[in-house]
Amino acid sequence: MPNRRALLGALAAGFILAHAPMAATAQEKLPVVASFSILGDFVKEVGGDRVALTTLVGANGDAHVYSPTPADAKAMAGAKLVVVNGLKFEGWITRLIKSSGTKATIATATTGITPLQNEADDHDHGKKDKHGHNHAGQDDPHAWQSVANAKIYVANIRDALVKADPAGQASYEANATRYLAQLDAVEAEVKAAIARIPADRRKAITSHDAFGYFVKAYGIEFIAPQGVSTEAEASAKDVGRIIRQIKAEKIPAV
Repeated sequence: MPNRRALLGALAAGFILAHAPMAATAQEKLPVVASFSILGDFVKEVGGDRVALTTLVGANGDAHVYSPTPADAKAMAGAKLVVVNGLKFEGWITRLIKSSGTKATIATATTGITPLQNEADDHDHGKKDKHGHNHAGQDDPHAWQSVANAKIYVANIRDALVKADPAGQASYEANATRYLAQLDAVEAEVKAAIARIPADRRKAITSHDAFGYFVKAYGIEFIAPQGVSTEAEASAKDVGRIIRQIKAEKIPAV
């Protein structure tokens, strides 16, 4: 019997020791909050299995008009790093950061990017949206739409992760290098695909003017009834104008 008890004790001790590193590893993951899905993807690619990621606005959500939940405040409070877009993309994020009481480092992914301006065209006439906001002349926050800018996002996220978790530096840098190479490959594919489209056919209709950086980088013209923020609603006049333009120019994509 003593031998049996000793054997069972040894097995129990071995079980505890074998599982302790796994529990510790899970607890040691860096808690990171990303404000919306694209930033979440970037963090996931660079952070890998060293981060415990919470993304506030999912792929089907609208980060312009999102309403944070109590669960979001809880995630924010427990985070060590919060990654935001900046350029006033998430109008609600400052309030959430303040109300959550988080002590996390706030990393702005657009740091170092020169923003495009949302210029008024001939049908805007300086009008305001239903909230009283005039969007002409504001910074366009959708900077990730060009690969050159997406690479700046990734580099900023890499540096923020390294600062928050120095022990993971080698992992973060290796992941970022791999992902940056993938972005270069994607850009080459995009340019090749666009080159096959006749120049006068490189036009598309979209509901939201979110592609200014893509236009500048790749030469596709996007026509939209809404401005850079979905807080603005398209008027019937704007929609009618675009319908006429689609018919007149035989625009192939919506």
